[in-house]
Amino acid sequence: MKPVDFDDAASYEPDEGWRRVALAGSDQFSFEWFEKPPGHASPMHDHENEQVCVCLEGELTVETDSGSVTLGAYDSVLLEAGEPHRVENTGDERAVGLDVFAPGRSFDFWTDRD
Repeated sequence: MKPVDFDDAASYEPDEGWRRVALAGSDQFSFEWFEKPPGHASPMHDHENEQVCVCLEGELTVETDSGSVTLGAYDSVLLEAGEPHRVENTGDERAVGLDVFAPGRSFDFWTDRD
């Protein structure tokens, strides 16, 4: 067993107010809790990992080349490996979500970007 206490978990802030926290995971899958302030959007990007994005609180709009979907609390979306996408908080309040990646990935995806 490998427990992770949320308050002690590794975290990073790619942009002001966009915080990500690494939860329990492995090389096969990883979980990242995140929060985004109103109006914040990640840049359009893709990666080798499949991703499930779950909205836990607020409103998140996920945009891909084939369209967009707005998620409310407990809604989710699957993003295929290599699928370009961005996630935006289109609501008026903080949005909270959970990303699941398979295979797992590290924070290097965002911290090592130019």
